[in-house]
Amino acid sequence: MSFLNSLISGISLGSIYAIIALGYTMVYGIAKMLNFAHGDVIMIGAYTCFFAASRFGLPPLAGILLAVVVCTCLGMTIEKLAYAPLRSAPSLAVLITAIGVSYFLQNAALLLWTPNPKVFPDFFVRRVAGPDGAPVDKTGLSFFGGSLRVSYVTLVTILVCLTIMAVLTIFISNSKLGKAMRAVSEDKNAARLMGINVNTTISATFAIGSGLAAIAGVLLCSAYPTLVPTTGSMPGIKAFTAAVFGGIGSVPGALLGGLMLGVIEILAKAYISTQLSDAVVFGVLIVVLLVKPTGLLGKVIREKV
Repeated sequence: MSFLNSLISGISLGSIYAIIALGYTMVYGIAKMLNFAHGDVIMIGAYTCFFAASRFGLPPLAGILLAVVVCTCLGMTIEKLAYAPLRSAPSLAVLITAIGVSYFLQNAALLLWTPNPKVFPDFFVRRVAGPDGAPVDKTGLSFFGGSLRVSYVTLVTILVCLTIMAVLTIFISNSKLGKAMRAVSEDKNAARLMGINVNTTISATFAIGSGLAAIAGVLLCSAYPTLVPTTGSMPGIKAFTAAVFGGIGSVPGALLGGLMLGVIEILAKAYISTQLSDAVVFGVLIVVLLVKPTGLLGKVIREKV
């Protein structure tokens, strides 16, 4: 049962990576840029939800919705101030700007909230009556006589990930904004000639990705409840790795890459070494890219010259 426990934990962690990777893959697929500040938007969302619940006493759902609103506004503000002026700039300038925005958000969080770790509240605890009638906290479900235990946060994380993927796929395929996103992704100039507002479409992409980052931040800190200003850094890098792994620019690729990355990381920690798990993850990425440079579900794009 230890393998099954590790597998479920890996799928849960991979679901978080997949939600974060959506922000990378959507922005890259439409704006052809890498938003390396995305991991720090996760951190802002987690802090927003933390203070909404712990200091202002808002219920969990209200705290999560507030985090989504704050991160959505933050994502649109970052795009307008930092990235919109660089539409025609070289990709290196955009990359350096993204790194600068990332450090700005981290240091702003250090000034506002200090580096002292915060213990994130567990939103997924159920209070039930114990054997003696006294209330006890129940954090998950047990199977096979207790040898397999699945926490509520794990179940919620996997369910939320699958729901987001399904809704986003339907949205991109059928909605007017989704079709505009696909058109801008194919050819910005042609989309502009067809009457599509490219700037608005890119801003909407940042808004959606940042809103999803808030949800991912809450799920991440619920599973790993220590919150610091650098909380989003490593998950952001690994989610970017997942996006590349699955094929950056592909929504199904973000899901596949995230799940595989999470499973590989947890299994490496369980059966190889906790210190070498990250090396195993990035080693697998290198091997995959050597075999298939576009990622597992990525497509080769031929450009006419």
